[in-house]
Amino acid sequence: MNDVLNALFVLILTLNLFALGNGRILSVIRIVAAQGVLLGILPLLMHEHLTFPEVLSSAAAISLKGIVIPGIMAKALRDAQMKREVEPLVGLLPSTIIGALVTALAFLVFSRVDPASRSDASLIIPTSITTVLAGFILLTTRFKALSQVLGYLVLENGIYIFSLLLVEAIPLVVEMGILLDLLVSVFIVSIITNHINRAFSSLDTRRLASLKE
Repeated sequence: MNDVLNALFVLILTLNLFALGNGRILSVIRIVAAQGVLLGILPLLMHEHLTFPEVLSSAAAISLKGIVIPGIMAKALRDAQMKREVEPLVGLLPSTIIGALVTALAFLVFSRVDPASRSDASLIIPTSITTVLAGFILLTTRFKALSQVLGYLVLENGIYIFSLLLVEAIPLVVEMGILLDLLVSVFIVSIITNHINRAFSSLDTRRLASLKE
């Protein structure tokens, strides 16, 4: 079981690098969707005896992170008639290199940390930190509003991975509330970006500076 978990963590880290190195926004949406499905599977593999709340939480995470939220983002992308992040603050290749360096550094520092003496959780901390930082890079180096929302989603995925250490201590209602807040926030942001695109004929957040005048 540990080998399967480690393989999923490595796959999540690989998806982080693909997201950083991809300029096509639809492709990044699909990457985030695949990452969401993997995150929903993780809790099912971390416990020998599954309970109904754990299964329900995983099903909700897979549905929202892997299907519903990416669907909302894809619709917003179609409405905006936009395909690529043309001029990121940091280029795609440098972003990927930075992501790889962050990944290596996180594993160098945290790979030997064995939280709560659980062998199946040894990769949670470096994977979560790396995913949070990958999301932060996307959030701060992309100028398209939808790309920044995707960065926020990747960052939230990293926080979700870290929360797996506390899955037994977090009540189901709290987890459902967090997922619902995420869904509502993405839904609202998608509506806002659609209105921005109509008003400014662009989703480049740099143009919002004109509102200051």
